[in-house]
Amino acid sequence: MSLKRSPLLNKQHSMQKKFSKDLPALIGFIALSEAAGIVGSFFTAPSIAGWYATLTKPDIAPPNWIFAPVWTTLFLLMGIAAFLVWRTRKNTRTALGLFGLQLALNVLWSLLFFGLQNPGAALAEITLLWLSIAATMVAFAKFSKPAAWLLVPYIAWVSFAGYLNFLLWSLNS
Repeated sequence: MSLKRSPLLNKQHSMQKKFSKDLPALIGFIALSEAAGIVGSFFTAPSIAGWYATLTKPDIAPPNWIFAPVWTTLFLLMGIAAFLVWRTRKNTRTALGLFGLQLALNVLWSLLFFGLQNPGAALAEITLLWLSIAATMVAFAKFSKPAAWLLVPYIAWVSFAGYLNFLLWSLNS
């Protein structure tokens, strides 16, 4: 008597093999995204207790402790989103290029706002960042709707950050 594997078990085994094969890529995309956050923090951290502490802040400014967990979570979601697009194995060059652009613009905002202590330049730049996130979401949606949706919290936070940037610039100019 020969024992056959059920189609469900075969499918589950196949999915496990594919996941284990793709796991390094998932980790890589998450690491790349988190690395952008780490690079940005090199500009941010030194200014928090110094220059940023001296700014007049609007009532809607969150406490400083909230930023690290929010950004860590957002970078995690970004990495997962990029992985979902890459995993389609289609022609994702433009979509992933836009993803890289928005990561670079994210770091640039930290440099402009905290590193160079220039809220005006950062305000102009965050507009470009927002547009690049929106373009990334549109491009990602062509390959993976969940990937695009994973970026919704990010664009929402950057929208808030842009408004906060505007208020900080207005109150301190």
